[in-house]
Amino acid sequence: MTAIAPRDEDFSTTLSVDQTPEEVFVAITNVRGWWSENIEGNTDALNDEFTYRHKDIHQCQIRVTALIPEKRVSWLVVDNHFNFTEDKSEWKGTEILFDISQNRDKTEVRFTHVGLVPEYECFDVCSNSWDFYLHTSLRGLIRTGQGLPNQKEQGDE
Repeated sequence: MTAIAPRDEDFSTTLSVDQTPEEVFVAITNVRGWWSENIEGNTDALNDEFTYRHKDIHQCQIRVTALIPEKRVSWLVVDNHFNFTEDKSEWKGTEILFDISQNRDKTEVRFTHVGLVPEYECFDVCSNSWDFYLHTSLRGLIRTGQGLPNQKEQGDE
C-alpha cells in the first residue's frame, strides 16, 4: 500500500502534550476512548478494519495501514457515507495520519487527513469535528485517561 503524499490544502493540526510517545500511541489506537464508542471491529493491529458510525449522519469503514509504535498510526478510508453532502462518499480513498514525535520535553501529534480539502462540501463540519476530537477528546484521553468520544447509541437513532 503506497501512502498518499500530504499536500498543503489537506486538513492538518498539531497537538502537544507532556506524556510520552508510548502513552500517546496507546491513546490514539484506543479509538473508542476518544472518537466514538460506536466503533465496530478492531482498531489496534495492522490491516484491522473497523466501522465508525454516528447516528444516520456519518458512517465509514477504515483500514489500519500503519502502526509504528511511538511514531505513526495511519488509516485508509475504504468506504464512506454522509447524509448531508451531495457526494455521499467524500472521504472514500482518503488517508488519516497520526505522526508522533518528541520535541524537547513534549510529545507532538501531527494529524493530517490527506484528501480532506477545502473543496469538499464536508470540509468545515469535518475539520471542526476533528479539532474537537483531537484537541479536546484525544488530548483528554492522553492526559487523564478520559476522552469525550461519541456515546454508544441505543437502537437506530
